[in-house]
Amino acid sequence: MPKTISLKTKLADVNYIADENLATALQLAIDLKRPLLLEGEAGVGKTEIAKSLATVLETQLIRLQCYEGLDAASAIYEWNYQKQLLSIKVSESQKQDTTKVEEHIFSEKFLLERPLLQAIRQKKSPVLLIDEIDRADSEFEAYLLELLSDFQVTIPELGTIEATSIPQVILTSNGTRELSDALRRRCLYSYADFPNQEQELEIILARLPNIEPLLADQISRFVQALRKEELEKIPGMAETLDWAAALTGLNIRSFDGDLERIQQSLICLLKTETDLKSITPIVTSRLAGKAA
Repeated sequence: MPKTISLKTKLADVNYIADENLATALQLAIDLKRPLLLEGEAGVGKTEIAKSLATVLETQLIRLQCYEGLDAASAIYEWNYQKQLLSIKVSESQKQDTTKVEEHIFSEKFLLERPLLQAIRQKKSPVLLIDEIDRADSEFEAYLLELLSDFQVTIPELGTIEATSIPQVILTSNGTRELSDALRRRCLYSYADFPNQEQELEIILARLPNIEPLLADQISRFVQALRKEELEKIPGMAETLDWAAALTGLNIRSFDGDLERIQQSLICLLKTETDLKSITPIVTSRLAGKAA
């Protein structure tokens, strides 16, 4: 069996439905030991890919959630200042040599590992998820280049720490800012799009095995049509699954029933006031009619 098909099957076994392009990108990233940059709209399941891959590979998932202002202290390492201060006070009381004290407080004993350093010091290669890299400042990307090129981290007080194992790195981006060419060159690339109707149905059935097949089919068709409406926030796969679970909990077996409760349940799909107001009962009835 080709590796790509095998990986796709293994992902399906943990309820992640990957298309051929994504399965190929993941397999190449594994074989070549290269980071994989996944771009796409929010809600298409990029983060879930990393979680599922870690499960398939039976390894640890280490996640770095990016945000504006993220720096090396939060992402790579920092010193345990409180513990260092306490040690200095004890050393002063014992009148220890200043040079020896400095060497002692800048040792491994006082080092706090953050996700990037933690990832390269595992005995077994983990999956390192650098989530929403586009939310971090462009300057932060420079911190990543050494890691992604050589899988090592330089700590001035300790020197260069080389990787014990090479993590499988997945970076995600929602495209809120352009990433640097230097970062892109170090990564393989894949674009994660919203699933088509057949894929969405397959995902619903995999994640909610007790759902009525007819309802699952109607939900997938409804959401596909809903995404074509003028919305501020297009619902992703997570919203689809929330809605499917809600409808099942309301004992709705098909769209032929209670349109009022279906309308009320749209709070699972629509996440802004404008979108809730724009999808009126008339629109819901039209979309439900197409889905039935």
